[in-house]
Amino acid sequence: MSKINIEFTLFSAFYSPLISTMTGGFLKEEGLDFEYTVSAPGVTAITALDNGTADVVQSTLSQGFNTLNKGDVPACVHFAQINEMDGFFLTARDADPAFSWDKLEGAEVLVHHGGQPMTMFKYACYKGGVDINKIKIIDAGNGGEMDKAYRAGTGQYIHQQGPAPQQLEADGVGHVVTALGPTIGACGFSSLAAKPEWLETDEAKAFTRAYIKTRNYMNDTSAAEIARAEKPLFPNIDEAVLADCIDTYQKMGVWTRHIDITDAGYEAMLDIFEYDGMLKTRYAYDQVCAKPPIV
Repeated sequence: MSKINIEFTLFSAFYSPLISTMTGGFLKEEGLDFEYTVSAPGVTAITALDNGTADVVQSTLSQGFNTLNKGDVPACVHFAQINEMDGFFLTARDADPAFSWDKLEGAEVLVHHGGQPMTMFKYACYKGGVDINKIKIIDAGNGGEMDKAYRAGTGQYIHQQGPAPQQLEADGVGHVVTALGPTIGACGFSSLAAKPEWLETDEAKAFTRAYIKTRNYMNDTSAAEIARAEKPLFPNIDEAVLADCIDTYQKMGVWTRHIDITDAGYEAMLDIFEYDGMLKTRYAYDQVCAKPPIV
């Protein structure tokens, strides 16, 4: 049985289409054994492609933008979509069914300071009509450190990917008041990346077949069933909370059936990063992306 190595830049239920290739049994069905790792905080999984310790990684188109901004040619390509919408939520201390973005003005907000999460937060504020300069933004560290700080009483709001916000809610620490995805709109938020030479292999074709099956599974299977299979990989999250998070993402429409990175999704990411002043130019699709292997 061939073996592939998978690495996640961030590990959360938002990346369930990749997680479920493993927990749903689809890689095994295609004759693939696997191992997965998670990058150290602040390190992109692209590093694992560069040093040969991973075959396919969870990443984002903006990694390609960053490389091109430096005048370098990316050594890897983004060949399939994971999420077509931002997957972060805002959680408040109190329930607020009438939440509006302008309520963040003057408030203390723990914001995830990773490159793309911060850029997306700025764009969400822009789309939500809030002056980000009036928000008291707090950098409390990585995702785990942010969660601990909020639980300890820091901040009025916190910006996190699921299922962390749903677990805060279940623990009575906060209440999810909004999701950034619908405010920002559809975009090529996160993707699968690999070296071009790996995409020519039989393993890559087998992986792609498994991934196509998984995309349908994410749309046809109940959140409870998906969560049950994924639960061993989320030891600190209640299964009911994990199911609630997955159900929320399903209803948001972040996991489309198709796997291609669309032109529209790519252009939307250019718009978002251009707004934040993070592009030297609007790079062409084929400078960052490739089509999935033909299976």
